[in-house]
Amino acid sequence: MMMPANGHRAHGFSSEFFLDSDEIIKELNLKGSEIIMDAGCGDGHIAIKLLDDYIDSGIVYAVDVYDASIEDMEKYRLENNVKNLINIEADITEGISQLDDSIFDVILMVNVFHGFKASRKLDGAILEFKRLIKNDGKVAIMDYKKWDVPKGPPTQVRSSPDELRDLFNKHGLKMTYLNEEIGEDIPEGKSHYFIVFKKE
Repeated sequence: MMMPANGHRAHGFSSEFFLDSDEIIKELNLKGSEIIMDAGCGDGHIAIKLLDDYIDSGIVYAVDVYDASIEDMEKYRLENNVKNLINIEADITEGISQLDDSIFDVILMVNVFHGFKASRKLDGAILEFKRLIKNDGKVAIMDYKKWDVPKGPPTQVRSSPDELRDLFNKHGLKMTYLNEEIGEDIPEGKSHYFIVFKKE
């Protein structure tokens, strides 16, 4: 496995090699003062890009269930004396007990949400996201289109935007934005979609 540019270990293949982190983050229209969670942060390249270029007076939380990811992010925080990075090892679907309700402006997931479907923990994840975002906060998901293509997760654990819309609606979260022309160029078109939900 190729090591990400930041030298961090990751559980799985880092999206740093085939997705443009600036393209993803610009979809959020950040002001720089947000409290944002990189949920399922992996090697942390999105969290680090947020800190370097987008979040100055805000806070970035890097959250992952994989201990090596959080160990590496904590090493990065200490070595670079980063004051506005908080690293948490947790299974989002089980709830993050150390976090209060309604604290995040944005929860961002890049190539993460299909993992909740694979583990059959979709409802638990969505309920926790709803608890954690502010009333005007948003849950932003970038994931693979539901295509039967070789690259990416198995087709059966992918979700279409319509499926996500129905699932989030069930929990009182409404789709407010969808971009289906984002990600890597593959023969079938753009590989990903970017979708945003807010509390109704």
